[in-house]
Amino acid sequence: MLVEKPKRLSRPRLSASDVVEAIKSRDIKFVDIQFTDVPGRLQHFTVPSDAVVDGGMTSGLSKVDGSSIRGFLDISESDAVAMPDPSTFAVVPWRSSAARMIADVYMGGSHRLERDPRHVAQSAEAYLKDALGYSWSFWGPEMEFFIFDGVNWWSSEWEAGYRIDSSEGSWRRDGQGYKIRYKEGYYPVEPQDTLANVRDDIALTLQETFNVDVEAHHHEVATGGQCEVDMVYDTLTRMADNVMTLKYVAKNVAAKHGKIATFMPKPLYGDNASGMHVHVSLWGEGSNPGSAYNAFYDQDDQYAEISQTGRYFIGGLLDHAPSLAAIVAPTTNSYKRLVPGYEAPVYLTWGKSNRSAAVRVPSYYRGAAYSAAKRVEFRVPDPSSNPYLTFAAMLLAGIDGVRRKMDPGDPVDENVYHMSPQRKRQLGIRSLPGSLHDSLEALKSDKEYLKPVFDGSLLDAIIENGERELLAVESRPHPYEFHLYFDA
Repeated sequence: MLVEKPKRLSRPRLSASDVVEAIKSRDIKFVDIQFTDVPGRLQHFTVPSDAVVDGGMTSGLSKVDGSSIRGFLDISESDAVAMPDPSTFAVVPWRSSAARMIADVYMGGSHRLERDPRHVAQSAEAYLKDALGYSWSFWGPEMEFFIFDGVNWWSSEWEAGYRIDSSEGSWRRDGQGYKIRYKEGYYPVEPQDTLANVRDDIALTLQETFNVDVEAHHHEVATGGQCEVDMVYDTLTRMADNVMTLKYVAKNVAAKHGKIATFMPKPLYGDNASGMHVHVSLWGEGSNPGSAYNAFYDQDDQYAEISQTGRYFIGGLLDHAPSLAAIVAPTTNSYKRLVPGYEAPVYLTWGKSNRSAAVRVPSYYRGAAYSAAKRVEFRVPDPSSNPYLTFAAMLLAGIDGVRRKMDPGDPVDENVYHMSPQRKRQLGIRSLPGSLHDSLEALKSDKEYLKPVFDGSLLDAIIENGERELLAVESRPHPYEFHLYFDA
């Protein structure tokens, strides 16, 4: 089914000369150079704008000590160069006279740093074309996060704890406002939804300043300020850029409103956690100029208009899900989200419109008029993950499924959360790893599908970082353990 080539591909992108003109015309004094470390945190340094105008976009900026960036380089080979991407230029509204650009990281200015997450994303896009012949993949993550009024935490050898404050939290007893009950925060209007203006501000900043289109925003299920902002789909690397930009914007806009935003998956016990459900589709060039086709759409499929290619892609996601979890759910806190009872995708099955499955095929509409919207939704990732690595790993798992013709099995349209253990065994439904330890062990034994794009040393760094954080958490007494065991 041929359709008009998606407009996201033809959207104007700034060139180096456009950036130089913008810097001069808007009297920009400084440029923030941003990139992402392996765990997924945005890093930056700032240079005078002249450094960018006078060749910084062609020769790069030699200001990166790669040994000080988590996951990048050893101290014996630490010199790296940041090459700004002019298409990511934006004026930063909370800085007095500064713009930002996202950069690619090079070694000595001559070749790409294999561990640069943005390089991994770009390499995955190239591999898609080499491996399957498709020109593009499109991505649409649902970004869930919390906005609190305040958070305090403390940890030492003899003291540990945390406290979260939210004016709309169900636990708050201040006599002010309409509190949101646990698991009842989905779509309430103001004044119960106290964050609509903050989300408006986030969305407007993304659209008007950072060139990121927003599809919708709303309050999410949990009490205490859970939000969701959905961006309009884009290609893999661009969408990973957009995810990092959303995090950057949300945290700074929340701070402007006297609040604090967090993309930690499970900050609240007893309520829903934050996920990053990722929608993906593969596209090829059409036979007519300006046309393209969605490789996941099949008008003759009676179940969900999903093609055999789409089914094989799902098969790859499900087969590799235990090892994927180490990348897409990479923190110890991620596995406090991935437990039954909180709408989390614990079970490795698929179905149309089934939000209890790890993979869902959205089916809001049927028919050729909606062929471009046919996609697969992987519900395991959470927003603590590195989007460049998450999208790349998902794509590689799906490509492996297509190449090896992995059958995902029959779809499941029942609520898996309500199934008996016997019924799950009857259907052969597996579960995700229950801990970061288990997902890291799965990655150690199942990583061949990642190697066309993920450098072996990068995979080692991901595993080592996960094991280091796991040990740091597991070796410390938990405050609740005092409640359980102090009288032993």
